[in-house]
Amino acid sequence: MNAVKDLLKSGQTVVGTAGSIYGDMTMLGDSGFDFLMFDTQHTPVEIKQLNPAIQSMRGTKAAPIVRVSSNRDDLVCFALDAGARGIVAPMINTKEEAHALVRACKYAPDGDRSNSGVRGEWGEIENYRDYLDTVNEELLIIPMIETQRAIDNIEEILSVPGIDVLLVGPSDLSIELGVPLDYSSDTYQRGLDKIAAACEKHGVVPGMYFIPPDMDPNFFVEKGFKFFTIPWPKWATEGIQNGLSGITR
Repeated sequence: MNAVKDLLKSGQTVVGTAGSIYGDMTMLGDSGFDFLMFDTQHTPVEIKQLNPAIQSMRGTKAAPIVRVSSNRDDLVCFALDAGARGIVAPMINTKEEAHALVRACKYAPDGDRSNSGVRGEWGEIENYRDYLDTVNEELLIIPMIETQRAIDNIEEILSVPGIDVLLVGPSDLSIELGVPLDYSSDTYQRGLDKIAAACEKHGVVPGMYFIPPDMDPNFFVEKGFKFFTIPWPKWATEGIQNGLSGITR
């Protein structure tokens, strides 16, 4: 099943971090994060390179989620076949684009995803139809909202059945709103408030791709943004230092 989806349905905040194709993801998968985000849009990584990293997460707590580089059926299919339990698609600006994303993620009769056998971790399944239905129900579908055009169309985008999280691309949205990287500005915050209000109306969770530097994650949680990533190296370093400090050297 998909524990991340269960957490979101229960109103809890879901926190992830960046995954990587370099090395075993077992440690991060069991570190306490709810998901690992594998980015193929702004990294020199092809989706089919993700297979070893995602496979190394099998049996860990965190769910693998993949950001495809564009809203294309083949890229979505590659990511899902690798074992992704969530798909993020950038620059979704219209209802039609959101609908196409949902259709690409789901098996028939709910969508158009090509079948390639059981892929990913979805629990014990008794028969193949149950597998298809489980994936259709449990997969996280996450369009990104990054433009003024998307904000203008937000009600129509959110009317598409199957969307779980509407994910803000902080940098691109700030540029679109005329306040590049000024995440604390009134203009930017008003844009976030509009997104959060629309999501609440439609029963969709608003999220942030990342928490802007030097800003408190709880500031965004209080606005309703309950899905986001944060960096982990600083915490890991502090943990190692704390462990070493207890040893007589």
